[in-house]
Parts: sequence; C-alpha cells; structure tokens
Amino acid sequence: MESNEKLSFEEAMEKLEGIVERLEEGDVPLEEAISIYKKGMDLSKLCHEKLKNVEEQLTQILVEDDQKQPFSIREEE
Repeated sequence: MESNEKLSFEEAMEKLEGIVERLEEGDVPLEEAISIYKKGMDLSKLCHEKLKNVEEQLTQILVEDDQKQPFSIREEE
C-alpha cells in the first residue's frame, strides 16, 4: 500500500470519500470502523496540509521585477 505522503490531493480525497461512504453504510464492525476512521483522519489531515501549502504559495506572486506582492482573491458577494 502506498504511503499517504506520496498521494496527490485528488487521490487522497478519493480515498477519503470511499472511507466516508463505507462508514455511512453502517455495516462495518466496530473495530474495523475505528481503524477506517483513523485512516480517514490521516487522509483528512494530509488534504488540509496540501491545501494550506497551496494557499501559502498563492498568497504571494511574482511581479515583473521579481518583487513579491500579496495575492488575494475577492469572494463574490
């Protein structure tokens, strides 16, 4: 089984969605459900870290003279 660290965001989200679906079915034995839940939490943390990393990269962009400038996205009202 591949390490969570090597998963792309999309792969991690797909695995996380599968875990959520399986747990929502409710027919998983308790011990297995706890194990699956822990794996889901690890995947959730990985996704959060990847999103945070991307957000940090997007908060600054390079302008023509290689000076960093804050970057922000206006939300639609």
